[in-house]
Amino acid sequence: MDISSFQAGRYEQRLEYKSFLPESVCHEWIASDPELADLLGRADRALGELNAFVQLIPDIDFFIRMHVAKEATQSSRMEGTQTNMEDAFKDADDLKPEERDDWAEVQNYIHAINHAIGALETLPLSNRLLCRTHEILMNGVRGRHKQPGEFRISQNWIGVSLKNAAFVPPHHEHVPELMSDLERLLHAENIFAHPLLRIAIAHYQFETIHPFLDGNGRLGRLMISLYLASQGILIKPALYLSDYFERNKTAYVDHLMAVRHGNHLREWLVFFLYGVEETARASAGMFRAILALKQRIDAEVLPNFSARRLVTAQVLMRHLYAQPVIDVKKASKITGAAINTVSSLIADFVSHKVLSEVTGQRRNRLFVFKEYLTLIKK
Repeated sequence: MDISSFQAGRYEQRLEYKSFLPESVCHEWIASDPELADLLGRADRALGELNAFVQLIPDIDFFIRMHVAKEATQSSRMEGTQTNMEDAFKDADDLKPEERDDWAEVQNYIHAINHAIGALETLPLSNRLLCRTHEILMNGVRGRHKQPGEFRISQNWIGVSLKNAAFVPPHHEHVPELMSDLERLLHAENIFAHPLLRIAIAHYQFETIHPFLDGNGRLGRLMISLYLASQGILIKPALYLSDYFERNKTAYVDHLMAVRHGNHLREWLVFFLYGVEETARASAGMFRAILALKQRIDAEVLPNFSARRLVTAQVLMRHLYAQPVIDVKKASKITGAAINTVSSLIADFVSHKVLSEVTGQRRNRLFVFKEYLTLIKK
C-alpha cells in the first residue's frame, strides 16, 4: 500500500460511546513521496553513523546505562512524574517521602528496559516480551492493580471520562487480533516495508490499540528502541525518542490524533523520521562529548593520584560513568577500600571538580558527577 492511500479505521457504536477500530497494518508500505523518501534516507544514515560510533567507544555499556536512565526519566515525565536524572540515581532513603512514588516508576522503567534488552538475546520482539516488560513496568506502582502484564479485558480511554474522552481505543474484544497483526508487521519477511516505516507505523498502531489499562505510553516508546535493537539496526540500545517526544509533546499527540481522524499518516512519518535523525545525531554528539570528558579526566585528573591510590581512583571513576551519584559507604563497597581512604579520595575528586557535594550535610553526604550528568541531560 502506498502511504498516501492509508485509511486509519472507523468508529464502532457501543452502548453509550463510540470506540475506534483501526485497520490492520501488516502489509506492504511504499513511500513514493520524494520528500518522505529523502527523510527516510537521512534518518537511516544518522542511525548508521551512531551505530558505527557506538562500536568504537570503550566501555560503552557504562554510558548506555546512563542513556537508559535518561530515557526512563523522560518517558515517565510524559506521564506526569517529576523525578529528575539526579534523583533517579539516589536511593529511596535519600528522597523526600512525597518523591518516592515517582522515583519508583522511573526505577521500574529502568528495570523494564534492561530486562527487555537482555531478553532479546533469546526471544524475538513479541507480544509475550511486551507483556512481560509491562508487568515489570507496573510492579508495585500506580497502575499495579490494572492487570499488569495482560492485555486489557475492559474498555479504556484517553481523557477525563469515557463519555467525554479525547479518544476511545478499540473495544477489548479486538485487542488480541490487532496486537497479533502488529506483531506480524514487525517480523513479516514476505512484505516490503522499510524497518523505520515499520516501527513508526507500529508505534502509532500500538498507541491507538492501547492494549493495556495503564502504561501504554511508556511501553509504546520503549518498543521503538527494542525494535531497532532486535533488528540489529543498532548494535547497542543507544537511541531513545522520549526526549524528542517530550520536547514536542503537543505535536506528538496531535500527529497521532490526526492519523486516526484524518488519515494523515505521511505527516506522522515525517515527524517520526525527523525525530530519529535529530536524536541519532544528538546521541552521537553526546557520546563524543562524554569521550572527550573521559579523556580529559584520564589525562589531567587521575595522574595526580599516587600509584598506591590510582587503582582505587580508577575503579571509582569507572563506576561513576554508570552511577554518577555516590556516597562514602557505597564508594567503599565498590572499591573495597576503607572508609577513611575513600573519604579522602572523594575529597580529592571534589577538589579537582569531578564531584560536587549536593546535600550540605555533615553526615550521609551525597556527591554528584555533575559535568557528566549535564552532558547526558542535553
